[in-house]
Amino acid sequence: MLRVIVLGAAAGGGFPQWNSAGAGCLRARAGDPAAPPRTQASIAVSADGERWLLVNASPDLRQQIAATPALHPRPGTLRNSPIGAVLLTGAEVDAIAGLLHLRERQPFEILAAPQSLAVLDANPIFRALNPDFVSRRAIRPGQAFEALGITVTPYAVPGKVPLFAEQGADPGLAEDGEALGVAFSAGGGALHYIPGCAAMTDALRARLAGADCVLFDGTLFRDEEMIALGAGPKTGRRMGHMPMTGPGSTVEAFATIPVRRRVFVHINNTNPALLADSPERAILRDAGWEVAQDGMEITP
Repeated sequence: MLRVIVLGAAAGGGFPQWNSAGAGCLRARAGDPAAPPRTQASIAVSADGERWLLVNASPDLRQQIAATPALHPRPGTLRNSPIGAVLLTGAEVDAIAGLLHLRERQPFEILAAPQSLAVLDANPIFRALNPDFVSRRAIRPGQAFEALGITVTPYAVPGKVPLFAEQGADPGLAEDGEALGVAFSAGGGALHYIPGCAAMTDALRARLAGADCVLFDGTLFRDEEMIALGAGPKTGRRMGHMPMTGPGSTVEAFATIPVRRRVFVHINNTNPALLADSPERAILRDAGWEVAQDGMEITP
């Protein structure tokens, strides 16, 4: 049976973000129980509770492993890990930087679309992952495969090239594997993980219909949230993320998609829905949505 652990529920920078004095971050830093801290987005998936597939390797990965007993080394040998593979849904910094925590001569496999593998290949720092121990395998959107006893189906969703790779003008949306959604199953229900998605398409709508659980991009509550707060010059869609609410939003799109359980992940520190007592959280709850927290476990 499939078991999923949310290792991190926040977007890049985490919550509280290190240099943010925003209202939510101040509450999180002060220990407010309605504003629990969250690390940067990642999940762990297992079919047997013994071998684990990580989905994205956040900069907080060492902390996430320490906080998750299921990912701890087992007694008996000096060095070992239940982590057998890491699947990348893209090549943004907050999805790949944590790979460098896994450089200690430990065998595992990196699974990613060719575009994401090319980013790793182009950056010599990732040679710290010794190829004698860490293999890299290209995965193709729409082609299912088995990994650690889990049936994995990656698929392209509308997204962006990594923001650090942009040169000049807005490159527009890509739907060729720069951003992936992934479906997981293991003898039971199917769970989808989509931490970044810029738009809902008919193909994605059809793919998600009838899913047992969808963990979906919840970066911003409103598209112009960061601009309004003075936290950045770009809308959510410009960065490759649908807003939770408003015209063309995630809540609007899922109103007609039959999904048993809906959970927001990859939530930016500016998003007021991070606060359990906020009006924005109540709006999401009334619309049938949950907001993920670190350590949350899901069995679809």
